[in-house]
Amino acid sequence: MTAAENVCYTLINVPMDSEPPSEISLKNDLKGDVKLKTEALKKVIIMILNGEKLPGLLMTIIRFVLPLQDHTIKKLLLVFWEIVPKTTPDGRLLQEMILVCDAYRKDLQHPNEFIRGSTLRFLCKLKEAELLEPLMPAIRACLEHRHSYVRRNAVLAIYTIYRNFEHLIPDAPELIHDFLVNEKDASCKRNAFMMLIHADQDRALDYLSTCIDQVQTFGDILQLVIVELIYKVCHANPSERARFIRCIYNLLQSSSPAVKYEAAGTLVTLSSAPTAIKAAAQCYIDLIIKESDNNVKLIVLDRLIELKEHPSHERVLQDLVMDILRVLSTPDLEVRKKTLQLALDLVSSRNVEELVIVLKKEVIKTNNVTEHEDTDKYRQLLVRTLHSCSVRFPDMAANVIPVLMEFLSDNNEAAAADVLEFVREAIQRFDNLRPLIVEKMLEVFHAIKSVKIYRGALWILGEYCSTKEDIQSVMTEVRRSLGEIPIVESEIKKEAGELKPEEEVSVGPAQKLVTEMGTYATQSALSSSRPAKKEEDRPPLRGFLLDGDFFVAASLATTLTKIALRYVSLVQEKKKQNSFIAEAMLLMATILHLGKSSLPKKPITDDDVDRISLCLKVLSECSPLMNDIFNKECRQSLSHMLSAKLEEEKLSQKKESEKRNVTVQPDDPISFMQLTAKNEMSSKEDQFQLSLLAAMGNTQRKEAADPLASKLNKVTQLTGFSDPVYAEAYVHVNQYDIVLDVLVVNQTSDTLQNCTLELATLGDLKLVEKPSPLTLAPHDFANIKANVKVASTENGIIFGNIVYDVSGAASDRNCVVLSDIHIDIMDYIQPASCTDAEFRQMWAEFEWENKVTVNTNIIDLNEYLQHILKSTNMKCLTPEKALSGYCGFMAANLYARSIFGEDALANVSIEKPIHLGPEAPVTGHIRIRAKSQGMALSLGDKINLSQKKTSL
Repeated sequence: MTAAENVCYTLINVPMDSEPPSEISLKNDLKGDVKLKTEALKKVIIMILNGEKLPGLLMTIIRFVLPLQDHTIKKLLLVFWEIVPKTTPDGRLLQEMILVCDAYRKDLQHPNEFIRGSTLRFLCKLKEAELLEPLMPAIRACLEHRHSYVRRNAVLAIYTIYRNFEHLIPDAPELIHDFLVNEKDASCKRNAFMMLIHADQDRALDYLSTCIDQVQTFGDILQLVIVELIYKVCHANPSERARFIRCIYNLLQSSSPAVKYEAAGTLVTLSSAPTAIKAAAQCYIDLIIKESDNNVKLIVLDRLIELKEHPSHERVLQDLVMDILRVLSTPDLEVRKKTLQLALDLVSSRNVEELVIVLKKEVIKTNNVTEHEDTDKYRQLLVRTLHSCSVRFPDMAANVIPVLMEFLSDNNEAAAADVLEFVREAIQRFDNLRPLIVEKMLEVFHAIKSVKIYRGALWILGEYCSTKEDIQSVMTEVRRSLGEIPIVESEIKKEAGELKPEEEVSVGPAQKLVTEMGTYATQSALSSSRPAKKEEDRPPLRGFLLDGDFFVAASLATTLTKIALRYVSLVQEKKKQNSFIAEAMLLMATILHLGKSSLPKKPITDDDVDRISLCLKVLSECSPLMNDIFNKECRQSLSHMLSAKLEEEKLSQKKESEKRNVTVQPDDPISFMQLTAKNEMSSKEDQFQLSLLAAMGNTQRKEAADPLASKLNKVTQLTGFSDPVYAEAYVHVNQYDIVLDVLVVNQTSDTLQNCTLELATLGDLKLVEKPSPLTLAPHDFANIKANVKVASTENGIIFGNIVYDVSGAASDRNCVVLSDIHIDIMDYIQPASCTDAEFRQMWAEFEWENKVTVNTNIIDLNEYLQHILKSTNMKCLTPEKALSGYCGFMAANLYARSIFGEDALANVSIEKPIHLGPEAPVTGHIRIRAKSQGMALSLGDKINLSQKKTSL
């Protein structure tokens, strides 16, 4: 039996290379000593599992093996009697089975509790009423046995016999009810109660009613079954809720985490009262905090998030935001991420102040922790959460900004960039906070370590310093950061003692950079090799320039131009105006001089020279037009960008809330509980049944709506119709498992023996077990199941053949080669989203790239993009506004994540060749990047296969 089959009690590993022994040699071995008998019995079991009948051995085993008291033999015999055919071809019980029945009656009275218990377990698997009938008194007697192992299995045996053959023990529910009342062992009580739930629910309820106040004292395994019973009863008959809800409340205080979890889940389905929801949510939060396993924390957090999705429950959870934040004490980043997202979704004007206080404390805590990769990421998360709080509740911004501004000087550039983005948005939106932000920015300006953050800070200061004093402060900070000027002369003086007469000038290696659009830019640099010197005393801006980073100089030139033009409009004295402008121009000129000298590690680029020269020209002329461009239109551009971003966020929030709000149509029927028929009451699906189906991979998808998505679409023909053996496979993909259900049909008039399905895999697939051989009668058919495990997102191929022997023929084994089964990568890829910064970072990090040339018959750019999104399961990260309109070309970023946590990025760059006429197809490239080669290649193959639109 294979592991994929529904009913399977015993799994036995079969060594495939051994030769099957003959019946005579087996008979002789079964008459030998205990060791030989054990080995022979194992071989017999394997042969019967492979389809051999071996009727001649039955009496030998009864005579020579059955009377033995050896425990290993007894265990093997239980397996043997489970699988051996017990009836004649016409369906009557074999005469020999009477002797077997008598042997088992003796085993049920055996003094050893293990033998009794394992015999009772075996009886659960018997499907012959004639065999069970003589054993009934002995089974009943086992309920009185001193050992709990025997009593526990006796209950199970009685339950299965009652379910299959009620006439053999019609009083089973009454018998088990009496047993339950007097029983003390927890596992026996659990089994007995479980039987009553399924066999006679009323008796189970009667028993529960008598001991409902003692439920808290029961063992956790019994408590779990009680929760299941209450759920089922209340699900089938909602009027019973009031009777049992108190019991569920009590079970929330259970010492077992599993019971608490199940009780909370049941309470939510039974009652939507705010007190019930609050109690369940509180229970979930306690579980998350107390459980050490991160997987458990994530599962329970998901349950809390599900609760939040219900509009009426959301208000209750809002009061528990502070409790939810206690989960942040967990060091795992994924748990913290989900917790912060949940808290942010639940935050309201009532509790935002408390939330911000907690988050500020957490931010300060991360400062004192020893540097760790997750600490940086956690700090980023906190900054983003505080950012979102301040945007939604502007009153909070004043409290948050001073704390966050400290992080501009942080070593972690990503966290500082998030703070900078937040500060930029806050200074533009909240006019009243501008003086505070500028003041704090000037305080931390000299401590900024990253050139990217430095550029952003310069821009903010240049854009928003509006008073004479602030402008002077900015100039002072810039001079302080630049050090002594002129830079070239001061640097040469500093090095006068160290410089060699002849400098060696060498060409540095070409450096490949990735731009924001994902294209490549190549830089090479002339550098002077000179002795390394101490740079601790070098001011930050001077350090950036000497390292060859002149982009910051272009940014500085723009800032100086803005503040100089603003200073001119604020100060009336001509002398002061000219002095300030001259100082700004001197700074720009000295930077240009430095760029052209051989002092920096890399020379200044032409773009930066042009920019600084332009700023010098603007300051020399001071025209009103330039004043407008520098001081008004820059800010308008930022304002437009922020308002577009805000609009997009509002739109996505609106879509989310529309999804959650349950709309009731005017003509929808109203259901009154008192007037509803009993079978209509269970409007919700049974959660226990659903979770069982999900675990078995039998989740019911709505396939009827689309006939192409039905099961028949996944059937693959493996052999031809004229082959002696016809085979076809249904490929069922269930996350990490693939189950192949292969139908094998014998199309010949011969009996095919040892018919074996031999499979092999290509790619990251692994065959779990080899299917067992079968014997196929003429024109007979059989289903063979095979399990394949999937380890990564990669196009996999399953190939193989069917080998068989023809009964009575002397020829070699026959072989039918099967067609390949291709496993589609799309079953594992799901659309996902990430920020632009994360996308760029991954794009730079991922080493595997696959460039696919567009070759399609689609003539519209947008239609082509939608077609690619549909066929690859990817999500377009480029906003719809950026893609709207028509300009003859389009660039978009796509992102998806596999169920194995692998990321896939794609950049679509397409155009419409207008010179070839309106009917010309789209041209361009799609570049795919992934961490693994398999993912990049598989996705490229998928795009290549599905580029062209098929005409319906």
